[in-house]
This record gives sequence, structure tokens and C-alpha cells, in this order.
Amino acid sequence: MRRFIALALAVTFATLTYAQAPGRLLPAGKLGELAGAQLTFPLVQIGSQVMRLSPGALVFDQSNRTILHGSIPATGSILYVQDPGGDISRIYILRPDELERLKRESKR
Repeated sequence: MRRFIALALAVTFATLTYAQAPGRLLPAGKLGELAGAQLTFPLVQIGSQVMRLSPGALVFDQSNRTILHGSIPATGSILYVQDPGGDISRIYILRPDELERLKRESKR
């Protein structure tokens, strides 16, 4: 009886671990590249465009932690989400594997 319970628990935990999604789930947004030294708050340069962060904008690093505007790296691949007014409401700094996954998905 104890072996059966131990086996059932082992299968349950193995199944739960396998069912987790690989990486973080990113929203629909636009891909971009951070370009050069960052500007004064609330401006950020993405590619050749200077864009404005919306009030309450969130910036997520590669480990999915929120960071302050002053901690945004000078260069890197990002995914950004714009609000209806055109301001940026969220920026996700992408890991290389996330960038490849987004490029593959956009080709479909």
C-alpha cells in the first residue's frame, strides 16, 4: 500500500513539473532594439525613434524582474507594448532564446 501511494505521488509531481510552460509568457507587442545611451525620463530610444513611456510604465529585465528607467541597458533586444495613445506601457528585455522564439512565431 505504501509503495502504491509513493508511486502515485511520484507520478503526480513528475506530471506537474512537465506541464509548466518553458520561459515566460510574453504579450503581443513589437520587437525593437535599444539604441545607445538612454535619454532622460520618460523618454527611451528604440531603434531610430525616441518614444515616451506612459505613466506607470513597467520595464522587465531578462529574469522578469521590474527595473527602473535608469537601469535600462544601453543596447539589447526588447519587446514593447504601446497603449492607445502611442506611449510605451511595458518593455520586456529579451533573452536570446525568447528572441528566437518570437522570430519563429512571427514567420507563421
